[in-house]
Amino acid sequence: MRALLQRVSEAEVRVGAEVTGRIGAGLLILLGVGRDDDDAAARWLAGKCADLRLFDDREGHLELSLRETGGSALVVSQFTLYGDPRRGRRPSWGAAADPERAAELLEVFIAALRESGIEVAEGSFGARMQVHLVNDGPVTLMVESP
Repeated sequence: MRALLQRVSEAEVRVGAEVTGRIGAGLLILLGVGRDDDDAAARWLAGKCADLRLFDDREGHLELSLRETGGSALVVSQFTLYGDPRRGRRPSWGAAADPERAAELLEVFIAALRESGIEVAEGSFGARMQVHLVNDGPVTLMVESP
C-alpha cells in the first residue's frame, strides 16, 4: 500500500456539489492499494500514518504525531499512486489492486485509523472527486508498506 500524506490546516472532498468529507488540521491521506496488499499491510500503514511525527512541537520541530495532536484524517482512495509511466505515454495500472479488493483494504485501513483514536473523514470510493486542501508547511510525504 502507498499513502501520500499531506499535512493540512483544512481539507475537503466533493463528489459533484456534495461534500463527502471535511477536516480541519490533520492529514489528507491519498491511499493506493497494490495487487499484492493484504489486511496486515493496511493495519501497518494506518499505524504508521497515526504515529509519524509530522506536526510541530512548541519549538517548531516535527516531533508530534497525528495521534498526539488530536488531528483528523481525510482518506481518499487513489489508485493512480500505482501508475507506472516508464513506458510509452499511457501509465500502466497493472500493479494496482482490483476495485473490489481495494475497497475492502481501504475499509481495513480506515477502521485501523479509527481504532487508533483518529477521527476519519472519507472520500467516495470509485467516484470522480474534487479534493480541496490547504497544505500546511508544506509537508508532504510518501509512505509505503513493507
